[in-house]
Amino acid sequence: MKLILALFVLLFQISVFAQDAVIAVGAAEQDKDKLVIDDPEFNNLTGDQKRLATELTDVLRNDFIFYKHKFNTVDYSDKGKKSYNFPDVEKWKAGGVTYFVATEMGNAGAGVEAKVKVWSVLTNKELLSKSWRVAPQELRSMGHQISDAIYRSITGKASIFNSKIVFVSDRTTKGRDIEKELYIMDFDGRRVDKLTNFNSVVISPSISPDNSKIMFSLIAPKKDLSRNKVRMIKNIDLKVFDLKTKKVSTISERPGINSGAIFSTNEGLIYLTLSYSGNADIYEMNTSTGAMKKITSHYGDDVDPSITKDGKMMAFLSNRPGRAHVYTMDPSDTEKSVKRVSFVGQFNAAPRFSPDGKEIAFTSWVDNGFDLYRIGSDGNNLVRLTKNFGSNEEPSYSGDGEFIIFTSKRIVNRKAVQDIYIMNREGEILGQLTQDFGRCFSPQWTNL
Repeated sequence: MKLILALFVLLFQISVFAQDAVIAVGAAEQDKDKLVIDDPEFNNLTGDQKRLATELTDVLRNDFIFYKHKFNTVDYSDKGKKSYNFPDVEKWKAGGVTYFVATEMGNAGAGVEAKVKVWSVLTNKELLSKSWRVAPQELRSMGHQISDAIYRSITGKASIFNSKIVFVSDRTTKGRDIEKELYIMDFDGRRVDKLTNFNSVVISPSISPDNSKIMFSLIAPKKDLSRNKVRMIKNIDLKVFDLKTKKVSTISERPGINSGAIFSTNEGLIYLTLSYSGNADIYEMNTSTGAMKKITSHYGDDVDPSITKDGKMMAFLSNRPGRAHVYTMDPSDTEKSVKRVSFVGQFNAAPRFSPDGKEIAFTSWVDNGFDLYRIGSDGNNLVRLTKNFGSNEEPSYSGDGEFIIFTSKRIVNRKAVQDIYIMNREGEILGQLTQDFGRCFSPQWTNL
């Protein structure tokens, strides 16, 4: 049991020296559309309502800063000059504006009625005209909804604005009694909620395709009856948290590792790492019947699966070559079409598919620290995403594939603060999402 746990820690929390990498940090340039989000026009508002309307506009503007690789949010000299009812498209065009957003804020009880219009300046077309009632307590959630509607009207695609991030933090740790609990927050790091209170160690969260459940593993003391003696042991059990009912149930508590679990797109099926039969392997499990099928079967340890949305390809971590590297396979049968795809650094960790399944982001120990890379799922087109930014781990793609969240230690040591950061897929770091929230681990996006 101690050997298995040691292997588990080795594969997930690697700390060794590695060879120098020669891949440059990824970078790309593209034309940006000029976007104006005008000052709100007030219609019979009180002072509190005006403040709410102004704060709502700030949320919209801040949201679009995340998409600065697509939009250049520019200032406008004639802000708040009746643009909602009297659009001056020719003037906007002369100023080089591509898209113009105007709002009129009306009285709605304690809140406001936010009327929003979006124009495509180059085509002189109104892309969106819609209103929302926004109560003070719904400021941020409604602001993100409105931002998403604006983004969809321009691009025809969903944004990250309505998504959330699930993560683990040790902020409730007291002295030597390590505690790691599950939390959820908005995509921009605001409105953090604590989900669990085990007073123990939660690891490896995973979110269901419909965003209704979170699987995770719990390392907690439990009673074991062996040879008519009761003793306390620690096991890594697999649990599921229902976000609607707030109830927790157990999926697997076999001896050893029950971890690294992910949901399949086929309802009722999951993939998880188990070690009860010896070394760690990946299994498919039917959560309704308990039926299992072995997906990997090798003397090396295979852990931490990620799967494409169509279920046709799985990425996983394996120490088959002696140290942990990224592999892919067809999960429809045991050991089918297994292929090693990563060769950078001496150790890799946390492989994660992009939503379209064309890329895998992962962590590699390079230059005396962890850095992030992405590679084509066929093993080609390796790109280094971080360099000279501390030690960076645990990448996770946003639902639109435009962003990657990850954990980072700005100073490389065991006691360093570890926060969650966000970058775009080209490696441009956009900001820090957590601060003064303990050490944060395993961030995962909810699905669009």
